Amino acid sequence: MVQRTVLSGARVALPSGTVDRGRVTVEGRHIVSAEAVVPAAAEGVRPGPDRHYDLGGLLVVPGFVDIHSHGGGGASFSAGTAEEALTVARTHRAHGTTTLVASTVTGELGDLARQAAVLAELVQQGELAGIHFEGPFISPHRCGAHQPELLRDPDPADVRKLIDAASGAAAMMTLAPELPGGMESVRLLAEHGVVAAIGHTDSGYEAALEAIEAGATVATHLFNAMPSLLHRAPGPVAALLEDERVTVELINDGVHLHPAVLQLAFRRAGADRVAFITDAMGAAGMNDGNYPLGPMTVEVKGGVARISEGPTAGSIAGSTLTLDRAFQRALTIDGLTVDQAVQALSDTPARVLGMDDRIGSLAAGKQADLVVLDEAYQVVGVMRQGAWVVEPPTRS
Repeated sequence: MVQRTVLSGARVALPSGTVDRGRVTVEGRHIVSAEAVVPAAAEGVRPGPDRHYDLGGLLVVPGFVDIHSHGGGGASFSAGTAEEALTVARTHRAHGTTTLVASTVTGELGDLARQAAVLAELVQQGELAGIHFEGPFISPHRCGAHQPELLRDPDPADVRKLIDAASGAAAMMTLAPELPGGMESVRLLAEHGVVAAIGHTDSGYEAALEAIEAGATVATHLFNAMPSLLHRAPGPVAALLEDERVTVELINDGVHLHPAVLQLAFRRAGADRVAFITDAMGAAGMNDGNYPLGPMTVEVKGGVARISEGPTAGSIAGSTLTLDRAFQRALTIDGLTVDQAVQALSDTPARVLGMDDRIGSLAAGKQADLVVLDEAYQVVGVMRQGAWVVEPPTRS
């Protein structure tokens, strides 16, 4: 008989809204019930074989879903080894990210194909949720922390090579649609069930609209690595914000976006079209120092990562963010509700991946992925697929 785990006495973020006193019951890898508990039923816990956790007013939310992360724990997905990729995954899991997409960095096509082969095996094993190719099909004018000499136009044949190298694990590809072959590549990605994301682009408003019509559905870290929103040149930002078919990524670390800009985008798009991401590199969860990002070296000072040498020296190079910090900022600085933050960190990114039937909310039948947070929104418990990654305190 499979033992059940019962979490009671907690504030629980249910799909219908957060309740002050809720109960989540897990059996095996799945949730069997998640519900509000009336006071009479909440008194005491029946003895039995179940394992009970009285969480005494702590907050339980769905596991976080990160669709854009390059590394963490001193490791990087671009290293091309299973060992480093697992280090990244475990680092982010400890901070509440129970579903993680592995993002690569611009490199030679052969190198990216080899990295994809390694990462695809981890996707098949359930360690990762997919592969995101960020580059090399991006604009040299907006390359950010990507090595300029390795960039190339998005030739559909080259795009297809990376899709094939991922062996069905390709989840998303970021490209600049204004480049030669860009629109055709967007269509190719859509036809193969891979999310086409507009990013690292010098596109204007009209080209962005054309790309959306061609099948692009995600804005890679909106505002960053693209033309600014101007009153006579709205650029891609306006096109991506106004179209209901587009989900916009936002890096909520206080470095990539001013809080007012983040709030403006959130109000315009709404929680059902915002996916908070980390865009994390190897220093996530680590101290300041020097770290690799693809073929480049990144220096981290005060938690801010910047390219330390070459023509892009000084450029922000990803983040050191983990999604628990993004959740905390959302509630304490951005003024979002628990329900809004949960949607942007769990439900919306799960939908982007086409996995919202399995993850992204606390509902019966879904995978038992959840995070327990204290009054300061610090992680005190993480469950993934019904097993504790971080076991919470029991308050009885």
